[in-house]
Amino acid sequence: MSNEEPIEIEGTVSSVLPGTMFRVKLDNQHEILAHLSGKMRKHFVRLTVGDRVRLEMSPYDLSKARITYRLR
Repeated sequence: MSNEEPIEIEGTVSSVLPGTMFRVKLDNQHEILAHLSGKMRKHFVRLTVGDRVRLEMSPYDLSKARITYRLR
């Protein structure tokens, strides 16, 4: 595999941490640490506990992710 694609999954924000970091509970009941992507920071998208989000994870570290979209 020469080009490593990010893994896209969905989850629910379980707690808000300082510095635009969040604890997200995935649909398979795992909890991971996630941060906001640059576009979400740029457009001041706010997240609260209970929001559904779409995440991108690296196949190398499955304990951290990037939040790319807030679902309705």
